[in-house]
Amino acid sequence: MISPCFPPVETPVPPRPLASQAPIIPPPPPPPHSPNLAFPPSPSSLQAPIPPPPPLPPPSFATGAAPPHVFGLEKSHLLKKALEKAGPVPGSREDVKRLLKLHKDRCGLVALWMAGTLLAPLSGIPLERLMQMAVERGYSAQGEMFSVTDMGRLAQEALGCQAELLCGGLGGPNRDRVLQHLVAGHPLLVPYDEDFNHEPCQKKGHKAHWAVSTGVLLGVQSVPRSGYAEDPELPGLFHPMPGMPCQPPALPDEGSAGAVYLLSKQGKSWHYQLWDYNQVRDSNLQLTDFSPSRAADGREYVVPAGGVRAGLCGQALLLRP
Repeated sequence: MISPCFPPVETPVPPRPLASQAPIIPPPPPPPHSPNLAFPPSPSSLQAPIPPPPPLPPPSFATGAAPPHVFGLEKSHLLKKALEKAGPVPGSREDVKRLLKLHKDRCGLVALWMAGTLLAPLSGIPLERLMQMAVERGYSAQGEMFSVTDMGRLAQEALGCQAELLCGGLGGPNRDRVLQHLVAGHPLLVPYDEDFNHEPCQKKGHKAHWAVSTGVLLGVQSVPRSGYAEDPELPGLFHPMPGMPCQPPALPDEGSAGAVYLLSKQGKSWHYQLWDYNQVRDSNLQLTDFSPSRAADGREYVVPAGGVRAGLCGQALLLRP
């Protein structure tokens, strides 16, 4: 059965050393000052050298008075490199490509299939079988999934896993629950509005889509002393050490400037993306309306009683083996 929306608090599961576990990033150091060497000095400058500008002031968090700051993805070399190193999801790339061409509204089933490759990598279920089961049980007409509850039922039956229904959004008391779940190495299925670049946006549910998150990237002030090793290629990036017990770092408070990114993937891209946690939370919490373009396209869709708001808004699935 699907767990109730407000399950009793469980003892956190100790993190397992999986490849999808959360890398931990302390804030990058400020770039050193260097002169502009694009042009050679003019003769006059050799006679009367111009004094160099004063050095850049240290960032505010260097004193420990403020939370660490991690630059945005478009500016952070460290985050870009971490994203580039994230490999494609396990499974058959050509198989997913072929099926997506045949059924464009199967993002939820594709996300569930990708989660299945992590939960049971040696006994994966074909995507065609997920589609067949969803239609036979009345969860879907052509691959669409507008009910998190139905997705949980399908996950339990098809993958033989535990599926916990999370209600009330990804913030508040659910935030630590989600992060601890990801740190333990388990996947999260979350509906959201998809922007043109596949990232979360806010379109009132008109662009409703599904993604699977398999890890978390944390910007922290310090790394725990034992159980973690620095990445040999990316200084400042730390991973849990296989076979070593490690204590998860203190999670940044919800209202703080600490950085929390979800390592996420959805069926329209071959690569993982790093999404700001609050951006995912806000997108998931505003799924309220059925897309007018879908309503007018003449196709059939299975939408639960109460519509998109009742089926998707503020809900997610925590999957465990």
